[in-house]
Amino acid sequence: MLDFNDAPDQDDLRAPFRKIDFEEVKAFMRGYEGAILYRLLPHGKKQSHEYVALNPTRHDRNLGSFRINLHTYKWADFATGDRGGDLISLWAYVRGLNNLEAAKEILAVLGRN
Repeated sequence: MLDFNDAPDQDDLRAPFRKIDFEEVKAFMRGYEGAILYRLLPHGKKQSHEYVALNPTRHDRNLGSFRINLHTYKWADFATGDRGGDLISLWAYVRGLNNLEAAKEILAVLGRN
């Protein structure tokens, strides 16, 4: 006879598939943008209203083509054409994740699981 008393709760089974409110994640990230950029791209530097860094997803040797706007957090690598609209997409790009995985990682790094 089957005993389901030790079976995981249905909510536990659905946990990896729970939706994330990206606007809520962005709101939670406010004030941590500099720390997030430094964690992802520690050797970058601020130039005017942009953060300029080497692109870790390719063999990038010179600062200049990989830029993040420090007001909007839109980013682009002008050497490859890769671009995104926020820090979640930047995290996903640099870490090789999708946006959902990136948002979950950011929340975990910032201490909110």
